[in-house]
Amino acid sequence: MRIFTIAGEPSGDNLGAAVMAGLKELTGGDVSFEGVGGPAMQAEGLSSRFPMSELSVMGLAEILPKYFHLKRRIRECAEAVLADPPDVLLTIDSPDFCLRVARLVKAANPSIRTVHYVAPTVWAWRPKRATKMAEVIDHVLALFPFEPPLMQAAGMECDFVGHPVTTQPQASLDEILAFRQESGIGDAPIALILPGSRAGEVTRLAPIFGPVIEKLRARHPELVFVLPAAAGVADLVEEKVRDWPANIVVLDPRDSTPENFAVTKRAAFAAADVALAASGTVSLELAAANTPMVIAYDMAWLTRVIMQRMLLTDTVTLVNLVSETRVVPEFIGADCDPDKIAPALASVYEAPEAQYEAMELSMQRLGREGEPPGLRAARAILARL
Repeated sequence: MRIFTIAGEPSGDNLGAAVMAGLKELTGGDVSFEGVGGPAMQAEGLSSRFPMSELSVMGLAEILPKYFHLKRRIRECAEAVLADPPDVLLTIDSPDFCLRVARLVKAANPSIRTVHYVAPTVWAWRPKRATKMAEVIDHVLALFPFEPPLMQAAGMECDFVGHPVTTQPQASLDEILAFRQESGIGDAPIALILPGSRAGEVTRLAPIFGPVIEKLRARHPELVFVLPAAAGVADLVEEKVRDWPANIVVLDPRDSTPENFAVTKRAAFAAADVALAASGTVSLELAAANTPMVIAYDMAWLTRVIMQRMLLTDTVTLVNLVSETRVVPEFIGADCDPDKIAPALASVYEAPEAQYEAMELSMQRLGREGEPPGLRAARAILARL
């Protein structure tokens, strides 16, 4: 069996590695891989045609200078698939690149089976994306249990295979105690501050999160504030927290190896009593660590206006969506205001019980007690061949 697979960013590389391992297990090793991927997929046996980092660009300003190069890479991948058709073309997330490859492939050879891992968020906005995707994709592997009916309605086969957050390791008691001791926190309660992993997010949210911390500290002076910085924005985070009114324990990934920082970060998540976080999959990471949260996010004015008109759901917080509750307070766009966020964060800290059941339910529905997502994804691919 031959699989041509493409991943364009680290999260996709991890998904790809897991499904490759699952396919090797289920086929007894009778499977080969080619395509594009990162270090995790290469460790599973992929020889990447070119560095995956060439595809890891985001935003109009970043893409424009590389537009013609990316177009060449799209055609290169499509031509490689068509020259020696595989049993499956497996594309992983990165739809701007991957679906363009699939479109070229399908136009030239409709019989090549196409599978895309990670469904588009049509439940949140731009539902017509699914219909357009169905023109070039046969089978979707979905991360969320409510996605298969949406993909099937658009004309694609779809299987829910579980979310990778359910397989992420959680901190042990020893790791939590070591983190508290090494950070000088002791037994103090912790408020986790998570302003995002991109420069634009940190720049927009830092002036909002700072006053929230001031208000929460006035109400609960016993709290210690901990901020695990993302590697790409550590300098920016250090700059922004200087203006904040409280001392912040910044966890800097540059101070340790990636492996050791991962241990420190998950210990901080598990040790925290409450978290203020930017919107995104971090809400699921917090739920996996059983940490109550408030979600806050703002964006550029034009983006805010467009999103308000196009948004199809009354919540963007994944814990709320998966658990079918609205127990996690969220403050998005114009509501991302310190005077609104601070009382909600204090309330969650003082009475977190309402969130525990929703977080546990979310993890169950995302597959915590089932097969690992990579194995489920591999099984779904083989079952529908």
